Amino acid sequence: MRRVRILVLTHPDLVPPEDEGKLTPREAFEVKTEYDVISTLRELGHDVHVLGVQWELRPIREAVDAIKPDIVFNLLEEFHGETVYDHNVVSYLELIKMPYTGCNPRGLMISRGKALSKKLLAYHRIRVPDFAVFPLGRKVRRPRHLAFPLIVKSLIEHSSLGISQASVVDTDEKLAERVRFIHERIGTDAIAEQFISGREIYVSVLGNERLAAFTPWELIVGNAEPDAPLIATAKMKHDLDYQAKKGISIRAAEQVHPEAEARLLHDSKRIYRILELTGYARIDFRLDAEGRTWFLEANPNPDIAREEEFAQAAAFDGIPYPKLLERIVRLGLRQQD
Repeated sequence: MRRVRILVLTHPDLVPPEDEGKLTPREAFEVKTEYDVISTLRELGHDVHVLGVQWELRPIREAVDAIKPDIVFNLLEEFHGETVYDHNVVSYLELIKMPYTGCNPRGLMISRGKALSKKLLAYHRIRVPDFAVFPLGRKVRRPRHLAFPLIVKSLIEHSSLGISQASVVDTDEKLAERVRFIHERIGTDAIAEQFISGREIYVSVLGNERLAAFTPWELIVGNAEPDAPLIATAKMKHDLDYQAKKGISIRAAEQVHPEAEARLLHDSKRIYRILELTGYARIDFRLDAEGRTWFLEANPNPDIAREEEFAQAAAFDGIPYPKLLERIVRLGLRQQD
């Protein structure tokens, strides 16, 4: 790939230092994606500039005018502290005709709304858990069709924010309590959906028009409590000590029936297109004891640190990390052609 001038957008607190050795283990964990992306792109010979942005769009315009990048590598997950504003930054890049990596604003909006994405996919005969939405300020009344057990989540937040073992409920009292927790502590509407017992499966998808779906990966909890439901909690994703204690890993899924694996790969591409995703995304499923696949949610612009599941799945299928980043850059450049 030719040498490209790249402007990397990230949160100001996540701009990594030039020397990773100056970081504590916790700090290195927090900026691993930014460090991996920036350092790898520079090792590939690209001209990489980094901008921490969060409160104003003007610095983006000023950096674009000053640096004249060929593309923006978008690592922002929020703006003004709100995850739902991430699509606005991408919309701004489109308005100033600036190519960018990752998902387009339409795909971000559609997929971030867990209820909307499930409705769209149910219409297209993708199996989804039954669910109900509980808006802020409304009394919690469980619809008759919604049977326990249920898992209660934020309607719009990602990265498992607000999800713990207490998120799985089996009575109306616990449902009301957990919905109230989401309303008061997370500050968003809540969604309660049928809890599907089974394996937690992730399929990574790369592309715009032509799509590649990588080998399914699975969340493994080696030291789980016997009766604990398998859910990807916030502690599982962000607490290093907890990960070590519970023996948590994500690796290529084993002993998946060939028909189920083919369905996972096929449905992942269908979901990607239905939700109008571009660039790269991770599609989350449950695989139940009967071999049925259930769509949980789509994650546009997932974590692409070298050791995270997206990059590992790509490497497992023959695309090493440097090549993966270059493919993501090429997809961004082509999207604006």
